[in-house]
Amino acid sequence: MIHARNLTKTFGATTAVKNVSFDVAAGEVFVLLGPNGSGKTTTVRVLAALIAPTSGDATVLGHPLSGGEAACTAIRARVGLLTEAPGLYDRLTAYYNLLYFARLYRVPNPDAHIEKYLKLLELWDRRDEPTGGFSKGMKQKVAIARALIHEPDLLFLDEPTSGLDPSAAKTLRDFLADLKGEGRTIFLTTHNLDEAERLADRVAVLRTSLIAVDTPTALRYHLFGA
Repeated sequence: MIHARNLTKTFGATTAVKNVSFDVAAGEVFVLLGPNGSGKTTTVRVLAALIAPTSGDATVLGHPLSGGEAACTAIRARVGLLTEAPGLYDRLTAYYNLLYFARLYRVPNPDAHIEKYLKLLELWDRRDEPTGGFSKGMKQKVAIARALIHEPDLLFLDEPTSGLDPSAAKTLRDFLADLKGEGRTIFLTTHNLDEAERLADRVAVLRTSLIAVDTPTALRYHLFGA
C-alpha cells in the first residue's frame, strides 16, 4: 500500500521530516507515534499527495509521488483523509455535508453510503441538523464518515481522538477497531502510546526522523523492559 524511501520535507530553514523510510502492507493498521511538532501531519500530507516531498519518494497504492499530477490525482481519488480539524460546512446538515463529498467522488447510490456510516457512528438520528451545532466529537464522527464515504483503499487519520472527551474518544477508538476487523488499511497518527497499542499492528516512532518501527509489544519491551 505504501512504500516510502528517504522522505524529506523542509519549509524554508525548518526540516519537518528527514529521511523517513517504511512500508505499510494491505490490511495493516500502521500508527505514526510522536509528540506535537514531530512531523506526523507533514508525513500524512506528503503521502496523501497534498504536498510534494523536498527529496525522497514514496509509492502509494502503486502510484509514485514523483509521477506527476496524474499519479497524485490517482492517489487522492483512492485515499480517505481525516485531518486534525474536521473542516465541515457548519451551515449544512450532516447529511448534506456527506452528500456534497459523495458527489465530488462520484459515489454511486450515495444515500446508502451516507446511511451506512451515520448509523455506524450513531449519528443517523441527527442527520438533518446543521453540523455547526455539533460537539467536537460529533463533528469528528461526521469527518470520519466523510473520509470513508467513497470506500477508499487506504485511510489516513491524523490525530482522530485529539481534544475529545474520554467518552467520545472511546467511541471513536471502538469504531476504528471495527474498521481494523474489516481488514481496512489504516495509517493513523497519534501522540498517545496507549491508543497506538490498542489499534496498531505496527508503530513507527517519529521525531522528525524515524526512531523505531516495530510491533507495539516489542516497542514497549524496548522502551520500558516490560
